[in-house]
Amino acid sequence: GSSLETEECSMEPPAVPEEEVPVTVAPGPVGCQLFGYVGIEAVLDQMKIKTMKTGFEFNIMVVGQSGLGKSTMVNTLFKSKVSRKSSQPGQEERIPKTVQLQSITHVIEEKGVKMKLTVTDTPGFGDQINNENCWDPIIKYINEQYERYLREEILITRKRKIPDTRVHGCVYFVPPTGHWLRPLDLEFMRRLSKIVNVVPVIAKADTLTLEERAEFKQRIQEDLKTHAISVYPQEDFDQDPEDRALNDRIREKIPFAVVGADQEHQVNGKRVLGRKTKWGIIEVENPAHCEFPLLRDLLIRSHLQDLKDITHNVHYESYRVRRLNESNRP
Repeated sequence: GSSLETEECSMEPPAVPEEEVPVTVAPGPVGCQLFGYVGIEAVLDQMKIKTMKTGFEFNIMVVGQSGLGKSTMVNTLFKSKVSRKSSQPGQEERIPKTVQLQSITHVIEEKGVKMKLTVTDTPGFGDQINNENCWDPIIKYINEQYERYLREEILITRKRKIPDTRVHGCVYFVPPTGHWLRPLDLEFMRRLSKIVNVVPVIAKADTLTLEERAEFKQRIQEDLKTHAISVYPQEDFDQDPEDRALNDRIREKIPFAVVGADQEHQVNGKRVLGRKTKWGIIEVENPAHCEFPLLRDLLIRSHLQDLKDITHNVHYESYRVRRLNESNRP
């Protein structure tokens, strides 16, 4: 009995489960004030050096009828002979029977920054009497570039840098009729704006007076709004208020009335790019003469990276989701 009492006395009381104490994490400060130099801004220099070494890619497509100055416009944009031009085309080469796509790639370097530029031309678009489904080869080409990128991306062992042949921007040349958009123009932009960034321009705007040009632009804007065609820059992708304000000013000017010229002329003792007429010289880089500087700023100086980002995050992403859903179906 004594041993049992000793055991009972030595037995510990049963453990009472402790109540769970909620752990509260203090929210971090929104803005942490540094008391010394850290060097975070050096990341920008690192990115700049890396970009200058590796370079970057930019792919642009020009679409429009023959004789609207597509090749000249691309040469004017990049101030070099980057667009393919046949020296003396024969009768059969002038008007292709179907829409043919020709791509040419150049490496352009400016102040140490290299850019691999691919220009895709579409001779034969809109040149026939019956232009039914003439946009099909263009849509097929754009989707083929998405498919090529997707195949590289889903490989088990991927390349460190996947070659990017996707079309980042499509410049559509509207003929300077001065009336309304043609059904061909509306149908092309309606279909293509869903898969690529479309930038409409009025070609050879020097054939219109300033009053005719302003009226024509207003009619085109009404047509685009009536048919719910969203051209670049799209309102749906404006996130930052500053970007929205900038893009609103750009959207008021679209379509840009442009004039292309790849020859220099002497004006007031300066060499300027321009087109010589009986009435004088049209300076392509003079905002008072045409809106080519606005197009150049949009495509190269202010929105080039945004064109690439929207292509990757929106158009390519929607294509990728659609393709993967198709492959997962039983």
